[in-house]
Amino acid sequence: MSEPHDYGFDTLQVHAGARPDPATGARQVPIYQTTAYVFKDADHAAALFNLQEVGYIYSRLTNPTVAALAERIAALETGDGAVCCSSGHAAQIMALFPLMTPGCNVVVSTRLYGGTVTQFSHTIKRFGWEAKFVDFDDLGAVKGAIDEKTRAIFCESIANPGGYITDLDAIGKIANDAGLPMIVDNTSATPFLCRPIEHGATLIVHSTTKYLTGNGTVMGGCVVDSGDFDWSASDKFPSLSQPEPAYHGLKFHETFQHLAFTFHSIAIGLRDLGMTMNPQAAHYTLMGIETLSLRMQRHVENAEKIAAWLEKHDAVEAVTYAGLKSSPYFDRVAKICPRGAGALFTVALKGGYDSCIKMVDSLELFSHVANLGDARSLIIHSASTTHRQLTAEQQIAAGAAPNVVRLSIGIEDADDLIADLDQALNKAAS
Repeated sequence: MSEPHDYGFDTLQVHAGARPDPATGARQVPIYQTTAYVFKDADHAAALFNLQEVGYIYSRLTNPTVAALAERIAALETGDGAVCCSSGHAAQIMALFPLMTPGCNVVVSTRLYGGTVTQFSHTIKRFGWEAKFVDFDDLGAVKGAIDEKTRAIFCESIANPGGYITDLDAIGKIANDAGLPMIVDNTSATPFLCRPIEHGATLIVHSTTKYLTGNGTVMGGCVVDSGDFDWSASDKFPSLSQPEPAYHGLKFHETFQHLAFTFHSIAIGLRDLGMTMNPQAAHYTLMGIETLSLRMQRHVENAEKIAAWLEKHDAVEAVTYAGLKSSPYFDRVAKICPRGAGALFTVALKGGYDSCIKMVDSLELFSHVANLGDARSLIIHSASTTHRQLTAEQQIAAGAAPNVVRLSIGIEDADDLIADLDQALNKAAS
């Protein structure tokens, strides 16, 4: 296959990373269900373990099916490399792992998925890391939060649950001026709607569980490396710029240049953290990505129609969809997500918490699940589920107040979804 930049998105989502199997001619990427790989000889094995040659050793590190998926996602995101792992949460730790040391911090948006807020508020402290939560609409506050111990800036392109759109250009400039990588969670947007690297992102993380797979079958995560960051420009990133004891003093950035982060994430991150994606999951996600653009167009089309209808409903207090002209983020859509504002947003009900619970229980087509990005439409009351561990202030800041439900609009007939929402809202209001 020619270089990725020679092809359009629809072609890449089908062909990138996929080659006929050399042994059988199989056209679809096979599921390489194996733990280990036979070496050609002792010298070949030594070269692989010493990172002098690229190849397969053990499936905790690399697997042909998983590698095909990583190549496809990197191509769609216009990145130089990628590493797949077991979940979106794993991808976040994988992204930070080469950058952070005890005592360091990451500046993060207050508008994040509740599980991410919990991971950054509590779990990463066990590594000796700190997260500084800032309203990313306040650029002065973002700049002010950066100090000599800051190692990255983290945000979501389309924030879960509210569908808020981050001004990636502005945040990217702040990161660049500070000599820091910007990490963007692009799960809710997918590379079809948003290309964070074009707005200054150094690393992109995905929960491949969501829109990339698109059918609610398997868990997975991915970190995409832009290849653009100079890890040796300062002494902030010794894991990438300084000698690595486990590889006889090898310097990842000096040796692997634009693929330094990717190689480190495989050779050390997956080796020691073990957050491995299994080949069956990679296979399902590869198949899902083949129809990504088709699904995302329908997701957006349905979301626009349903959000506009909801905004006029008597039981609804507010709708946060950025594709509505009433949204304060509407002007960012054309710049950050030119193909649409996604299909994730929240709805605040006039009846408060009790109405939200009654609405969720009254729906028939919408599935009440802790997931998003499925082909089928989904709903959840975030304050009592995904954001339950947060304080009331954190819930409100994240867009998950008690009177709010989150909708993930699927690809069904929009009129059927509207009818289901209407009957449920009427029951909730009564």
